[in-house]
Amino acid sequence: MEQSNKSTLSMGRRFITAFVLSCLLLAPVLSNAQDKIKNIVLVHGAFADGSGWKGVFEILTKKGYHVTAVQIPLTSLKDDVDATTRILDKQDGPVILVGHSWGGVVITEAGMHPKVAGLVYVAAYQPDKGENTLQWAATAPTLPEYGILPPDENGFVYYDKAKFHGGFAGDLSQAETDFMFASQEPIFGGSFETAVADAAWRTKPAYGIVATEDKSINPEIERNMYKRSNTHTTEIKGSHVIFISHPDAVAKVIIAAAEKK
Repeated sequence: MEQSNKSTLSMGRRFITAFVLSCLLLAPVLSNAQDKIKNIVLVHGAFADGSGWKGVFEILTKKGYHVTAVQIPLTSLKDDVDATTRILDKQDGPVILVGHSWGGVVITEAGMHPKVAGLVYVAAYQPDKGENTLQWAATAPTLPEYGILPPDENGFVYYDKAKFHGGFAGDLSQAETDFMFASQEPIFGGSFETAVADAAWRTKPAYGIVATEDKSINPEIERNMYKRSNTHTTEIKGSHVIFISHPDAVAKVIIAAAEKK
């Protein structure tokens, strides 16, 4: 009887040891799964709308991410931040907030939202607190293809039709850019002179994409902003709308941010 009890006790100890070891081995796997951020919020820039993110959306959703594209009104920085904040409020957990071009200004301020865990700048402006877009736009020469027009009689800024293809989306087909021009969403010119109230990249991880063939924002401006902020930077050969022409490469950077790599 005593021998039987000892045997049972020994088996119990072996079981407990095996269970503890399996838990220890499984812990990093569970931790990694919990660390992965599943919510992605995408913010478009000027002269575009949220539909441009379709390619990125399809790649990310197939990988299990919950993706939302914000439709910002482009009527003021405050209006655009408010529109983004409303979407962030609806997310059920931590978010990677992504902005293209002017959208980078928007996510810099909207990224202070407590649900935002990281930021991704896609050929985007990345001002600091108290800075505005116009300041940074003036830090490097505009390129010959650049086609942003002065404000019209209502204060709204459009992109020049003659330069839209070469200056905005040179690596897309003419047919694609013809439609993009016809459906462009103008931005209120005063937005470019509005200072950012706070800069989320100062306290949250930031990733940035330099579009090396960008003709709307001089790539040197993108490099200088990202260097200043110690942003994790990836350079991709493509036009200003790199997120449309190379959605796979852009999605890869967003996934790296979501996985904290």
